[in-house]
Amino acid sequence: MTLAPDSRAKQDWLRVAGISKKFGNFQALQDIHLQLKKGEFVCLLGSSGCGKTTLLRIIAGLEVQDAGQIWMGSRDIGKLPPVQRNYGIVFQSYALFPNLTVADNIAYALRMSRDEKARRVAELLDLVDLNGTEDRYPSEISGGQQQRVALARALATSPSLLLLDEPLSALDAKVRERLRQELRRLQQKLGVTTIMVTHDQEEALSIADRVVVMSNGAIEQVGTPETIYREPATRFVADFVGRANWLPLSRSPEGKACLAGQVLNIDLPAGITRPVLFCRPEDVRLEAKWQFGSSAMMALVEQVDFHGGVRSAALSLCADRDIRIHVDVGPNDACYAALQTGKRITLTLPADKLRVFSDTSL
Repeated sequence: MTLAPDSRAKQDWLRVAGISKKFGNFQALQDIHLQLKKGEFVCLLGSSGCGKTTLLRIIAGLEVQDAGQIWMGSRDIGKLPPVQRNYGIVFQSYALFPNLTVADNIAYALRMSRDEKARRVAELLDLVDLNGTEDRYPSEISGGQQQRVALARALATSPSLLLLDEPLSALDAKVRERLRQELRRLQQKLGVTTIMVTHDQEEALSIADRVVVMSNGAIEQVGTPETIYREPATRFVADFVGRANWLPLSRSPEGKACLAGQVLNIDLPAGITRPVLFCRPEDVRLEAKWQFGSSAMMALVEQVDFHGGVRSAALSLCADRDIRIHVDVGPNDACYAALQTGKRITLTLPADKLRVFSDTSL
């Protein structure tokens, strides 16, 4: 049965509803629901095999879903061939035609007069900062320039939707970092709705309006980069995005969380029998001195590593040496100099930075 778009279609310009897909016995996608607003930049983030590329290919019409619908505005595009879906796409390999010049690659999908093509190609070359390369062949330009050509070709027909399948993964780190910022600037300038597949969490967090974290063919969480990082909805998200401390907890008679005998000022959710504490390394607070009556704990500095201006240290709690806590401390922190192997140090765990999960949720 075909469902008419509901009132949310006025706000949600692209809607994916109930998409499922199997390859043989393998469930690639299971009941995926996702809404994008016009002009939004959304990243599908997850490890290999999580279903993110399959979802992108289904939106593009390059794979056929087993169930579900896709709406673009008021149009049901879920059964349309790719050519009728009005999108541009950039693949990981760029898929440029090696026997065509840069200009001819960009103009490949244009259906207009020669003069109009030339004007449009010139506009796009200027847009992606490739003036002067129009007569070169893909083999004569760098990987970063090839990526820009592929992007210009995808934008040539002014599509309503831009789909990017790991477009920067083949580039080295410095070029990738520069080009992803250029990609974001270009997307904001054009206002084109964009979906990008990536396994690089730094990439997703730095350029997306919203991030869709996927695992085992399902969506774990959708949110802004800061929400995904600071308020993970599941243990998978907390573990997959960024670095984290996972600390075993017990329950006090009052229902508070206890770490190595120290009562923390957070309640344990009901129903969790084996709770673990989640805390980012940068949120662990080092104290210059012990304050009586506080929830501070003593720890021994086991190892210190230097990472570009930040000291990352592994600490073991004096009350339970088997419990390790990782901390990241910047040079402006009062305790930066105190992070030396073999020294004892005082730490506290701010209650507003802590979250509790079940260790059986993975």
